[in-house]
Amino acid sequence: MIRQFTSAEFMFLLMAVRWTLLLSAIAFLGGAVGGLFVALARTSQWAWLRAIAGAYIQVFQGTPLLMQLFLVFFGANFFGLSIDPLMAAAIGLTLNGAAFLGEIWRGCIQAIPKGQWEAATALGLHYTTRMKEIILPQAAKIAVAPTVGFLVLLVKSTSLASIIGFVELTRAGQIVNNATFRPFLVFGIVAAIYFVLCWPLSLFSRRLEKKFGTVSR
Repeated sequence: MIRQFTSAEFMFLLMAVRWTLLLSAIAFLGGAVGGLFVALARTSQWAWLRAIAGAYIQVFQGTPLLMQLFLVFFGANFFGLSIDPLMAAAIGLTLNGAAFLGEIWRGCIQAIPKGQWEAATALGLHYTTRMKEIILPQAAKIAVAPTVGFLVLLVKSTSLASIIGFVELTRAGQIVNNATFRPFLVFGIVAAIYFVLCWPLSLFSRRLEKKFGTVSR
């Protein structure tokens, strides 16, 4: 039986936003931790560590995110592990986010003028101290804007979690559409909600670009 699109359906869509935000937060925080290690590995003094980090980035940037989510979700079941859609989506997005953030931050670290590295070396600073006290604070300013830009992409990418059964905003839209058969209305509202979530972040990213003098790519 076809239902009418009412305020109950609209509230169902709005309530699904919390799961989109939760998944985005988990993936971003996890990706940030992993991305920092990847970025440091990519700029490491050891060639073997740079090679491993480079291979990790190539794998996750060179394969579709949807396939990565499939591999995590169905791969866990293949090995006899029970994993729910939220955990699978969080793991997949975190691994993907670590690769992209790692490469973004690697570029920011290497954007620091060579003179800063040479000055730190001349002072006899150990690698850890050099990175912590001199290089990373400067790189962080450069990294803020592109990192916020990646967060916008990540929020939209959570829609792919609907394919593995996680009921976030896009999946909620599919459920409502299946009950009401009003695809233009339902997905128009879903798109508007995504816009409301992402537009302020996009404006914030542009403002940070101007503040820190970074160039949009």
